[in-house]
Amino acid sequence: MGKKPELLVTPRDIAAAKKLFQAGADAIVIGEEKFGLRLAGEFSRDDVKQAIEIAHGQAKKVYVSMNAIFHNDKVRELTNYIEFLKDIKVDGVIFGDPAVLMVAREVAPSLKLHWNTEQTATNWFTANYWGNKGAKRAVLAREINMDSIIEIKENAEVEVEVQVHGMTSMFQSKRTLIGNYMQFQGKKLEVEKRDKDRNLHLYDPEREAKYPIFEDENGTHIMSPNDICIIDELEEMIDAGIDCFKIDGLLKTTDYMEVVTGLYREAIDLCANDRETYEERKEEYLNKLKEIQPENRKLDTGFFFKETVY
Repeated sequence: MGKKPELLVTPRDIAAAKKLFQAGADAIVIGEEKFGLRLAGEFSRDDVKQAIEIAHGQAKKVYVSMNAIFHNDKVRELTNYIEFLKDIKVDGVIFGDPAVLMVAREVAPSLKLHWNTEQTATNWFTANYWGNKGAKRAVLAREINMDSIIEIKENAEVEVEVQVHGMTSMFQSKRTLIGNYMQFQGKKLEVEKRDKDRNLHLYDPEREAKYPIFEDENGTHIMSPNDICIIDELEEMIDAGIDCFKIDGLLKTTDYMEVVTGLYREAIDLCANDRETYEERKEEYLNKLKEIQPENRKLDTGFFFKETVY
């Protein structure tokens, strides 16, 4: 059968990281809001160091996200942060801006780099372009279908990472749109609630859809109303040799993430080693996930089985 992809998850804090490793995660993505986009939690330098010690004690991996949109002022801070990550032996850095790659090449040439621009990783030529520049992995856009994913994997000279579960980003602006929006009375979309727990949605009554929206140092983010879930459709990607499956835990509780990680761990292992049993049980996995889904967040298959409409 196909090789097992790495199971990558996003914890909220150190306690969550421990629980998700226990539940079967192979690797985690963490970092600081200053450098990374839409992280599940904020990890200080001490937290990152501690997470790496915990992970490496269990032969697991830690990747730090540095895929924010950098302006001149932040570029000056990249060298110090990347040197710090090199010193504490991080397993990889996720980047979108070539500035990160240029600095890493200079101060940490052996650092493993994962190219992730969220939406523009849509073909294998571009993945290989960044591979030639020094990236070892391409994080594919969430808006491409299964056939495109398989074709990219067949032609990519870098590792390929695919998000298999969780919410996706629909929109980002560097502007603080929520504050502005609060003063505007829209007819179709209205701001429902605002508090420090980011429990804020844009509501579209026509589609009965609630879009989580939040602001942070990187601007305003509007997220998908549904969560991707592909736990019952893993065969093609495992057979193709996809290198990494990611579960995004943004705006989710650790309890939720623990269950989801455990179920995907089981599903991946079965799909790779005992396909017949996986085929028998995959509907059961899907139903278990449906049971724990937050209210108003349906599960769907994202763009895996449909054409992207721009």
